[in-house]
Amino acid sequence: MESSTDQRSPATKAGPLTRTPQEAPPRDVSNRNTTVLVTFTAITNLADGVTKVVLPLMATQLTDSPAQVAGVGLTLTLPWLLVALHVGVLVDRFDRRLLLWIADIARMLVVATLLFLSLRDAVSIPALYTGGLVLGVAEVVALTSAATLVPSAVAPAGQERANAWVAGAETACNEFCGPFVGGLLVAAGASVALGWTGAGYLIGTLILVLLVGRFKPKADDTRPAGTVNQRIGEGVRFLWQQRLLRLMALAVTVLSACWGAWLALMPLVATSLMDLDAREYGMLLSALGAGGLVGALTVTTVNRVLGRRWSMFADLLGTAAMVATPVISTNLWVVAAGAFFGGMGGILWTVNSRTISQRLVPDSMFGRYNAAARLFSWGAMPLGAGLVGVLAEWFGIRTAFAVFTVATLLIIVPFLRTVTPQALAEADAAPARG
Repeated sequence: MESSTDQRSPATKAGPLTRTPQEAPPRDVSNRNTTVLVTFTAITNLADGVTKVVLPLMATQLTDSPAQVAGVGLTLTLPWLLVALHVGVLVDRFDRRLLLWIADIARMLVVATLLFLSLRDAVSIPALYTGGLVLGVAEVVALTSAATLVPSAVAPAGQERANAWVAGAETACNEFCGPFVGGLLVAAGASVALGWTGAGYLIGTLILVLLVGRFKPKADDTRPAGTVNQRIGEGVRFLWQQRLLRLMALAVTVLSACWGAWLALMPLVATSLMDLDAREYGMLLSALGAGGLVGALTVTTVNRVLGRRWSMFADLLGTAAMVATPVISTNLWVVAAGAFFGGMGGILWTVNSRTISQRLVPDSMFGRYNAAARLFSWGAMPLGAGLVGVLAEWFGIRTAFAVFTVATLLIIVPFLRTVTPQALAEADAAPARG
């Protein structure tokens, strides 16, 4: 078994990487940067959430093929599996704010092109696929780059709060508010929805001008640059060789698969087992967002009262409750309560895992680490969705959810053995990169 000191000594196994502390931004600059990052995250993720509704709905006006319509949604998420690790290399080589600008410009060009085609009645399935792929790659670049900005933009004392608000804005706007707003905008017309989406990306681009600081990673003169594949391998090995980070990556793979399974199967559960109408189904989905918002507002208090370890452990119980409630009940309020605790636990985990990684991962490695970690989480969601569909088809809906409940509970023992008070204390004692 690896010693817990591995978490503080990346150079031991992963080469001569160092974590030289940087001068912390002044408090007023730190607060300003937090506001900028949260606002940018909220606006651009809201626009991302809208596109996830608008593009598939535009496809339904062009074809009756379920496969072709589903393909549009796939193009928006597939880049996480295809290019996330390569994007991590870019984030570790170039100015991270510049990459955000490039991502937003690419998004605006795609939206403007689709808007032009829509106004001329010339939208086609290939155009939607191409636009979806570009938007998907831009989202990978934007989310990976944005997650690496906090240590440089915010003083260590404020990083937990910044992580909470950024994670809350990302989850609430991308997964919940965005699709809801997208549905309303599409009702007014695809052109209206695309116009508002483009405006959101433009506002996000302008907001980044207000960010203060230096956001290009420091060059590591002790190591040759190497090829892209060598750099990717270095990032993946670094994650795998750090016991605490490895456990978090494996745990979030299971947890994210549960989220993907719940989101994929819940529409069928709501209509066939729970007999919900559209309004009631909207209430059920909003419980996830409400839980995430409560988690973002209370994470500092929960950490102070329970400690970081038990705060993260709460996500194991919350996710288990989320996928278990459809097994034991079809009551709207029971299932919504499970969704609430799942959403709250998800934010508690996200905030704490980001804070831990910001202490343990060198700045020159952070982009590749973040990309690899998101590959585990975002990549697991479509896998969970596919698996739950097969299980439900063969064994029934309740059995499918029961399998994911057991999978979540199986994480408990490895979590408690690895995420120990000593390991977390050593992570907190690591020199801050901010």
